[in-house]
Amino acid sequence: MTDDRTTTQAVLPPAAGPPERVEPGRENRRRGVTERQRPLWLLAPGGLLMTLIIIIPLGLAVYIALIDLDQYTLRRWLDAEFIGLKNFTEAFDSGLLHSIWISVSFAVLSTIATVPFGIAAAVATQNAYRGRALVRAVFLIPYVLPSFVVATVWRTMLQPDGIVNSLLAKAGIDGGLWLSGPKSYWTLVLVEIWAAWPFIYLMALAALQSVDGEVHEASAIDGADWWPKLTHVILPYLRGPVLLACLLATLNHINNFTLPFVLFGAPAPDDVNVMPMIVYVTSFQSLRFGLSAAMAIVSLLLIAIPLFVYLRALRLDVHEDGGQK
Repeated sequence: MTDDRTTTQAVLPPAAGPPERVEPGRENRRRGVTERQRPLWLLAPGGLLMTLIIIIPLGLAVYIALIDLDQYTLRRWLDAEFIGLKNFTEAFDSGLLHSIWISVSFAVLSTIATVPFGIAAAVATQNAYRGRALVRAVFLIPYVLPSFVVATVWRTMLQPDGIVNSLLAKAGIDGGLWLSGPKSYWTLVLVEIWAAWPFIYLMALAALQSVDGEVHEASAIDGADWWPKLTHVILPYLRGPVLLACLLATLNHINNFTLPFVLFGAPAPDDVNVMPMIVYVTSFQSLRFGLSAAMAIVSLLLIAIPLFVYLRALRLDVHEDGGQK
């Protein structure tokens, strides 16, 4: 019995001592260094770059918009007179509201027109067939061409003696002036549609490629025709990517400076005097830098509205999918 007790005591591990006492808050502080502070250090290079490229220039633009800075006070701009919101008031009296209307209507019309073209092209090139690669390459030509080249070609074609009026004359139609007068607005819209619709096409095509093949097989087994399949299978998958593409395309249309500048020159006709053009003319031709800075800030705020709405809607969608508010 004695030997058995000795053997049993030798086999059993020593009794565990009392648990180590951890100082209150020490574990949380240690975890905090890992989960909060270190990722912030990793964001420091990007934050520094954003400060240098975005925040500091934006702050300077706001300051310039609040002073009377022009060609006479440019050399001593730090001593320019502080005039508060007078530049913003003058901006709205100088045709900015008209330019905002032209820019917004032009952007919305261009986006609405490009969506059906882009979706139709994506559906047409989704399935494999002979020559599909060539068709896709042809569809991308307007998008890969630089905006300067596109505007130059269309400006040449739309001259009074250009190829467009020549073809219309053979059909007995008087083309008239495309680059001035009331037709200039629709010229800008049509050229923008021609140049921008492949962007919607690319986004829709990428979304279609992500659709599971089993979905198409299931709809084929159920005997769905092409129209019910398009409305109930394909378009629901395109909703998110196409909405994002519409937002990005609208912002790009509003910010488009190259196309109207090359097509119509500066200053542009009143019918196509979009926000980038009026800011450019005010700054580099009239040399009213404070006024142009105020116009640019108003343009930035206008562009931020749809972006904020989209990000807010995206955040709500994430919460509905299971995230916590």
